[in-house]
Amino acid sequence: MASPEITVQKVETKKDWKEFLLLPWEIYRGNPCWVPPLVSDIKERLDTGHYPFWQHAEREVFIAKKNGKTTGRIAAIIDRNHNDFHNEKMGFFGFFECVDELETAAALIEEASRWTKSKGMTALRGPVSPSLNDECAFLLEGYDLPPAFMMPYNPPYYHKLMEGCGLKKAKDLLSLLKRDVDGMTERLVKMIDRMKKRMRVNIRSFNLREFDRDVQICKDIYNAAWEKNWGFVPMTNEEMDYSAKQIKSFGDPDLICIGEVDGNPAGLGITVPNLNEVLAKLNGRLGLTGALKFLYYKNRIKGTRSLIGGVKKEYRNTGIIAAMSYRMEKILRKKGYKWCEFGWNLEDNDLINSFDQAIGGKIYKKYRLYEKGI
Repeated sequence: MASPEITVQKVETKKDWKEFLLLPWEIYRGNPCWVPPLVSDIKERLDTGHYPFWQHAEREVFIAKKNGKTTGRIAAIIDRNHNDFHNEKMGFFGFFECVDELETAAALIEEASRWTKSKGMTALRGPVSPSLNDECAFLLEGYDLPPAFMMPYNPPYYHKLMEGCGLKKAKDLLSLLKRDVDGMTERLVKMIDRMKKRMRVNIRSFNLREFDRDVQICKDIYNAAWEKNWGFVPMTNEEMDYSAKQIKSFGDPDLICIGEVDGNPAGLGITVPNLNEVLAKLNGRLGLTGALKFLYYKNRIKGTRSLIGGVKKEYRNTGIIAAMSYRMEKILRKKGYKWCEFGWNLEDNDLINSFDQAIGGKIYKKYRLYEKGI
């Protein structure tokens, strides 16, 4: 049970929300690797009337206080689509931040467990903020470097807190780093050339003039290519449309790669500029000054993140993923980017992990998801 001096309450008032949103600035004060998120982005992801994820999910948001001071936060989440797709009764927690104090962490996890259990759930997993398609997991290895865009960063002690709360490893995730000097081997390039000659393969970029058509192609490939992955849940049309608009606003259509075999959409690769290099300059606020900084630093980004890379099952033995990766490598070099992060990847996805290493990636960060019965 929580200590008498620690209380957990729902986030309801403007004051509650302010304390919830600004707590990370206390947790990470003085940490040069932490990248402050846009406060407006966190608000948007938690907005049940706006963010399309909540059309099939529900949540309750809590803050913990010790002697009147906010010392932790958590969101308890139920995703009906996940539970229907995986035939589970899984509750989730996310948006977790906490001081280095087990009693506070335990009070937060206990409240998330209680709320999800009251809705019929039998287990709790996290962190997901609010889903695996968003920022998820706790950083486990790689604390000496800032996170790439949409990847987590947290104090190392969070793992001690999770274990102290009775949670155990559910799955580890990997990120690999490829620098501009780590090109594909000559042998692999020759194999790609032979494959392209043998098959009618076309690799092209996303066409903004055919935006709706290419968005639909991306939807179809995405939901088919990842269907059997652990934790994967097909995105709804509304979620896909929302993501497409987001990527259109800050992404680069040249970095969205569609692979076709005999004219049929077969593979999808989405790489995005590492906007964290810009967010690090904004301290969580956009506004007029922030917008000017954003425009200035956006053209100076040196890194990228390979957000999505997959092929429909029937085309996985064609080698098209290698051809897509080779084309992307050439585009990134031409645009002057210095590095690309691949991931995250499931730790036991040997096929993709081996491939990413074969094309020059090196494992440089690990992350962990936790769970427990409730």
